[in-house]
Amino acid sequence: MGSLDGYLQALSLVAIVILAPMTIHLIVHKEENTVFVFVNSDDDGDEKEIQPTGNETNARDLPDLNRSEVARIATFNIKTFGKTKMSNLEVIDILVDTVLQYDMVSVQEIRDIDQNVPYQFLDAINNQSNNTWDMKLSERSGQQEDDTSYQEQYAFYYNTTVFSPINDSLYNDSEFDLFQKEPYIGSFEMLNASGNNSGFNFTLITIHTKPAIAMEEINALHTVVQDYQQQNPDEPDIVILGDYNAGCSYASPEELWQSPMRNSSYTWLVPDSADTTVSSTYCAYDRIVTTGDLSGRLVGTWGIDSSSFSSSNVSDHYPVWFDLYR
Repeated sequence: MGSLDGYLQALSLVAIVILAPMTIHLIVHKEENTVFVFVNSDDDGDEKEIQPTGNETNARDLPDLNRSEVARIATFNIKTFGKTKMSNLEVIDILVDTVLQYDMVSVQEIRDIDQNVPYQFLDAINNQSNNTWDMKLSERSGQQEDDTSYQEQYAFYYNTTVFSPINDSLYNDSEFDLFQKEPYIGSFEMLNASGNNSGFNFTLITIHTKPAIAMEEINALHTVVQDYQQQNPDEPDIVILGDYNAGCSYASPEELWQSPMRNSSYTWLVPDSADTTVSSTYCAYDRIVTTGDLSGRLVGTWGIDSSSFSSSNVSDHYPVWFDLYR
C-alpha cells in the first residue's frame, strides 16, 4: 500500500503542475447529490471543457453561507406545461415542491392557449408556501408570421420577500426575426433579509431556442444583450438563462466556443460537460450565463437539481440554479 500511496501522491503533484497555468478556474462543492462548478471562461477558449468527477479539490474555497444569505434563482423547462399536466395533481405537487426550493424560477414551455395554467400554478405555489409568490408572464412568444405555428409563454415566478419586479417585455424581434420564440426580459430589484431594497437591480433574459437552429439563436442572444445595454446603459447586470438546447446534436462544444456569447464579457456557469436532462441522454441543454460577476453579487455556486424527481412525466429537463449574495 505504501508504494501505491507514493504513486498517487506523485500523480497528484503532476496534475497540479499541469493544471496550475490554466485560466479556467474550477470550484467544486458538494451538497447532497449536487455538484457545483464555477467556470470563468477565457478569451481565447483554449480550454473547452471540464468534466467533474465528484473527487476534485477546490481551486478556491466557496463562502460558508446560510441559505438566507443568498437568493437562489433557477431556470426550468417544464415540458409542455398545459392543461393536461396542470390536471395531474401528483405532478403538480412535485413541481410546486421543486419551485419552492428557490426564490425565483424562470419557466419555459408554458403551452395553454387560454393562458389559465400559469395563474393556476401560481395559486398552487401560494397554497403551499409560507411566503407570498407572484409572477411576471410574457405574451405568447412566436410573434412573427412565420413563427405562429408554435407558440408558448415564459414566466418568472418569484418570492415577493426576496424580489420586486421593475419591468418586463418580450424582445422585439420584428426587424430581423432572429428567434422562433422571442426571449423574455424581466428586470428586478433584490430585497435584503429585512425586506428592503438591497441596492442591487438586475435583468433576466430567458430563452427557449428552436433545436434545429439552436446555434443561430444562441449567437443572436449576444445581439439581444447589446440591444438591451444600449437602451439601458445604467443596467450592467444581466443573466441570460433558459433552455439553450446547447448540447448533443444541436450545439457542439466547438460551435459554442466560436459563439459571440463566449467572449470575455460573459461568464458561463454550466460547462459543456454537464447533463441537465432527465432521460438517458447526456446533454447540457440548460444554461446560465452572466455579464461578469454581477457587481460582485455572483456567489459562484450553481447546481443541477436531479434529486427532486426522476420521471419525464414531470419534465425532460432538471432545474438548473445559481446563487446571488443578498
